[in-house]
Amino acid sequence: MSSRFNPFKADPHWQKVWEESGIFVAPAKSDKPKAYVLEMFPYPSGRIHMGHVRNYTMGDVLARYKAMTGHAVLHPMGWDAFGMPAENAAMEKKVHPGGWTRDNIAAMKAQLKRLGLAIDWTRELATCEPDYYGHEQALFLDLLKAGLVYRKESSVNWDPVDMTVLANEQVIDGRGWRSGALVEKKKLNQWFLKITQFADDLLEGLATLDQWPDKVRLMQENWIGKSKGLRCTFNLVDSPEGIDVFTTRPDTMFGASFVAIAADHPLATELAANAPALQAFIEECRKGGTTAADIETAEKKGFNTGLSVEHPLDPHWHLPVYVANFVLMDYGTGALFGCPAHDQRDLDFARKYGLGVTRVVAEGDNEDPDFEGDTPYTGPGRIVNSHFLNGMSSDEAKAAVIARAEHEGWGEGQTQYRLRDWGVSRQRYWGTPIPIIHCEFCGALPVPRSQLPVVLPEDVSFDIPGNPLDRHPTWKNVPCPNCNEPARRETDTLDTFVDSSWYFIRFASQPKDKPFDRAEAEQWLPVGQYIGGVEHAILHLLYARFWTRALQHMGQIGIAEPFKGLFTQGMVTHETYKSADGSWLSPGEVKQVGADIVTLDGQPVTLGRIEKMSKSKKNVVDPDPMFDQYGADAVRWFMLSDSPPERDLEWSEAGIEGTWRFVNRIWRLFDGYEPTVRGEDAVLRKLLHRAIAGIGVDIEALTFNKAVAKVHELVNAIEKAEPSATRSEAVLMLARLVSPMLPHLAEEGWMRMGGTGLVAAQAWPTHDPALLVDDEVTIAIQVNGKLRDTLTLPKAADKAALEAAALASEKAVRALDGAAPKKVIVVPGRLVNIVA
Repeated sequence: MSSRFNPFKADPHWQKVWEESGIFVAPAKSDKPKAYVLEMFPYPSGRIHMGHVRNYTMGDVLARYKAMTGHAVLHPMGWDAFGMPAENAAMEKKVHPGGWTRDNIAAMKAQLKRLGLAIDWTRELATCEPDYYGHEQALFLDLLKAGLVYRKESSVNWDPVDMTVLANEQVIDGRGWRSGALVEKKKLNQWFLKITQFADDLLEGLATLDQWPDKVRLMQENWIGKSKGLRCTFNLVDSPEGIDVFTTRPDTMFGASFVAIAADHPLATELAANAPALQAFIEECRKGGTTAADIETAEKKGFNTGLSVEHPLDPHWHLPVYVANFVLMDYGTGALFGCPAHDQRDLDFARKYGLGVTRVVAEGDNEDPDFEGDTPYTGPGRIVNSHFLNGMSSDEAKAAVIARAEHEGWGEGQTQYRLRDWGVSRQRYWGTPIPIIHCEFCGALPVPRSQLPVVLPEDVSFDIPGNPLDRHPTWKNVPCPNCNEPARRETDTLDTFVDSSWYFIRFASQPKDKPFDRAEAEQWLPVGQYIGGVEHAILHLLYARFWTRALQHMGQIGIAEPFKGLFTQGMVTHETYKSADGSWLSPGEVKQVGADIVTLDGQPVTLGRIEKMSKSKKNVVDPDPMFDQYGADAVRWFMLSDSPPERDLEWSEAGIEGTWRFVNRIWRLFDGYEPTVRGEDAVLRKLLHRAIAGIGVDIEALTFNKAVAKVHELVNAIEKAEPSATRSEAVLMLARLVSPMLPHLAEEGWMRMGGTGLVAAQAWPTHDPALLVDDEVTIAIQVNGKLRDTLTLPKAADKAALEAAALASEKAVRALDGAAPKKVIVVPGRLVNIVA
């Protein structure tokens, strides 16, 4: 009798059996309840990492459990395959992005298959293939026809070396994230999607997503950034012109000390034409960081234009006008008034340039108009030092100022959003070609539907920076579909977030002649459980929600929210190591000698922080050697066992060795199984039925670590139990209970014990509700308030019985040390306190 599980034989065997049987292929039609389980699809970088392993193991456990509980399951996999990394590889390694990407997909698919995932591989897709992005082009044209796409000149971050637009997050300290070149602000014609048209709907929809983490909903709410305020005009002194300002704090207008405009505000541009110093300042602003975090942390700088404006509530009160580096043209009007006493940026700016700081919101009883210190008061309070507003609350004052502005005609109440329309143009090759043809006579026209897909040309060169499509000799030159005169294709490609905004629909329905069939897609949608990293909480999830709403708006689908449930798993972390010269070392380059970590040749190592696994710090653990040493199930079990799934999980050799030992404890139960038909073990039976119920609840709730703990408890009990029919039933049942988490071990054990068919195809065991009811309770026994003993007693025991049991406790008797009890306090079902 073998005492060790052999994953090197079992894993490939059962993976082949599952594939050949088609057990995980989602049915085209089924009367069963539907379960759509989806993990965010990966970018094909070439290797999976432990974060992938954790993510996909979680989804796999749920998918397998749903199948066992009578659901028709859709659990697909695909590849988010377009993007800049492939072009970087093309430039650095002199390879074609397509070949590099497809080789990586093959390698990662082989690795994922080693995990034994219950994936329907018949629905596999890659966004870089024409049979996917051609349908995306058709959807783009649908959006264009519906008025949800437009083109306009827009200011962008331009990398002059890579010759491409960069997102704000790709500008680091004013330089391109890849090239290191100073980023320029440039005006380009860009394609936009009208996500702002759905701003209120996206915001209101968050309230319906009760199976999403609160933190994600809050992040989206803040990103949409709906704010009500006042749009008003500050008239320029001695000029008929004015500066339009939007503010969410009209209650603080009497605390104003300056007006600031963005560096790319039309007035700044006009003034700079005859002011070299201002032009130099504007250029400096353009080189600064563009993210909200960059702007918040950067030194606040301004340029005094020499102009002044009249305060709308007092024309005799004049305020200086500055160009400031912390004002954004794409929020509000690109201009603001500064109230330094009640805004940190305004206060920093006022202190730097010696501007007035007047308190207009009382802090407690402090009404002093001269505001001291460098921290503004941003809390609630009474309005002070504000003429007719004095004594009002902030909300009352906001309403009063808006009412006066509207009555006098210098402003109006308005709602603004932080959300901006989605710019989808990218000056890159490796992306979905935008299906537009530009004609000198007819303008921008959609590519005729009969000509879709517009396929990327293969014969491109990356020897010169920039977009190869723009300099391709033949691909971009086409006749105009309207007048047949020479015209050119749009050479920009779509933002890769477009690719991931509808892939979950294509998984559900894959006709050849259109993006999806509505009825077929709606059999599965919305996704029941979506799993992925919190780093996608805003852009990907917001864009996918918008895209689904846009399809609903056009009558192409009947749902608004694409993901019913969302789970954001924690990261996988590992210790970091540095050599004596300060270079990073990988886990494979170090060893433990006693209490010390040293290099393989015995040199000292500095132990660093436990951090997210990253290639740059070399603290990455490759899954393949783990599969080679322990098999897939031990790795899966480790990913599920130690930490709550929403928290970070620290990888350790000791941890994986522990899970390998536990896998073999279960195997010994399976391998040593001998069916016994007689004998009842009431205690084990109750524990078994509690495990059946509890493990199922934990899997549904994605609290996998709790399910693992219940399996441990059941295994311990089975190991200690005497042979009986109950014990035999428990071992056989154990194979089904661990099947979602340890699928190869479960199949091997099920076969060894004579089970019929595949254990993955078995029904989840049913439990007896009567066995979940406690008929005994643990009672704490105290003497003078101190715990001395615990007793397990019948739940129905009355006060007299509880008192008698407590007084008979040997530990209580010893604690009394001969003293006579003066009083016995009984709390039924909880405790007995003997007072001496």
